[in-house]
Amino acid sequence: MQEKQQPGGPNFLRTPLARLLAINLAIGVSLAVLLVGGLLVLNPGGLRHLILADRSPGVALGLLVFGFVITLGSTAMGTAIMAMGATERNDKRPGGGLRVAVQEAVQRTATR
Repeated sequence: MQEKQQPGGPNFLRTPLARLLAINLAIGVSLAVLLVGGLLVLNPGGLRHLILADRSPGVALGLLVFGFVITLGSTAMGTAIMAMGATERNDKRPGGGLRVAVQEAVQRTATR
């Protein structure tokens, strides 16, 4: 039987990878907003006064938030992608590429 699709096409967030990326992007965006808010509260080097003294402080604040969202959002998403394979391994040690190559080489020499 054929499933009925919604008018907008298949639901994008039902895909596990898309949901993982969306959640981690939201985490990166919230961290970026918190970081910019913290910078404005702490006012390092007079940053808050510099932004608010401008003719259009919204543009400066928007560019600052945009830069942090791109940086922290992509970092959170990349970390989530890189950590996907870590739960599938039995041993808890990092890496393993060289160890696997050495084990294969030892097995090849043992069978000769």
